Amino acid sequence: MASRQATAAVIGAGDFIGAAIARKFAAEGFIVHAGRRNGDKLAPLVADIEKAGGRISARGLDARKEEDITAFLQEADRTAPLEVCVFNVGANVNFPLTDTTERVFRKVWEMACYSGFLAGREAARLMLPRGKGCIFFTGATASLRGGVGYAAFASAKAGLRAVAQAAARELGPKNIHVAHLVIDSGVDTAWVRERLKEREGAEALANLPPDRLMRPEAVADAYWMLYRQPRDAWSSELEIRPFGEKW
Repeated sequence: MASRQATAAVIGAGDFIGAAIARKFAAEGFIVHAGRRNGDKLAPLVADIEKAGGRISARGLDARKEEDITAFLQEADRTAPLEVCVFNVGANVNFPLTDTTERVFRKVWEMACYSGFLAGREAARLMLPRGKGCIFFTGATASLRGGVGYAAFASAKAGLRAVAQAAARELGPKNIHVAHLVIDSGVDTAWVRERLKEREGAEALANLPPDRLMRPEAVADAYWMLYRQPRDAWSSELEIRPFGEKW
């Protein structure tokens, strides 16, 4: 493993996509700075990365709080120059429009859009003086269109996409690569498998065709590909989906 004197911060280092991103960048030699709402749940990720010879620091983080985001990214930058920031906070909920409360709508927006703005802004403040860095945002199908029951989630994800577009246009000429990754698929997580079981039954879940669900590791590879892009061919948005996904 080649060691880099640079940090990759993962905001929303959950058990699946976020953890896979952290493992990938650690395996490529980055010092990973991982954060999620419940910091105690990061212990297995820390153990896995350290066992593999990687370097990681991890702590609890409420991405909706400006002071938390600022402190988190400054801590990462003090460890080693912040080179990559991945915003991966999820807020996928489904409610009929008339059952969507003001509290739910506001909380989903805070988690999926507002906190992404905070992450992008604070990462940019650290990267701009060095004239170098990557800021990546995790999107979803809802980033592109609103589905039944997804008024809150789609509005927040569409807003995050707009934040990413504005940031890419502003920061790209200053050598900061900003990209938005649209995951147009169910990802192979415990939550998605439970939803499939509810909709299609236990037998359908037991006989799930290979590659119907996207592996978290495939998402991490997509982020690594974005990081590796030469600046004469940067992507500001990338859509990924399994080969059999209807779209």
